[in-house]
Amino acid sequence: MSNAKVLPLLEPDLAAPCCPPLTERPLTAEEAVRTAAMFKALGDPVRLRLFSLVASHEGGEACVCDISDVGVSQPTVSHHLKKLREAGLLASERRGTWVYYRVEPSVLAAMGHILGKVAV
Repeated sequence: MSNAKVLPLLEPDLAAPCCPPLTERPLTAEEAVRTAAMFKALGDPVRLRLFSLVASHEGGEACVCDISDVGVSQPTVSHHLKKLREAGLLASERRGTWVYYRVEPSVLAAMGHILGKVAV
C-alpha cells in the first residue's frame, strides 16, 4: 500500500496571477500581503537556491535527497522547504521515505507577471 498522494494540476487558464504588474496600478493591501509573502520567502539565499534547484531540476520536481547539499544541515533545509511551501511556492508529495518537491504551476508565471516589463 502506498502513501503517495496525487496532487491536482492546474489548467493554464486557471492559473491566474495573484496581482497585476507593478507598473499597471498600485497593489491593494491584500495583493501586497500575498506578494510580499512570496518574495519574503525567496529573500533568503538558501531558500532562493532551494527554489532554483527544484525549478530547474529535470522533470520539474526534485527529491529532497537531490537538493539537500546547499551548505546547511538537513534540519535547516527542511525548515527552508517548509517556509517555501507555506508561501505557496512549492508543493510536496511523500513517496516512501522521500519527499518530492515541485514549483507550483502558476508561480513562475505569476512572479514574471507581477514584475512586468520594465520600460528602458
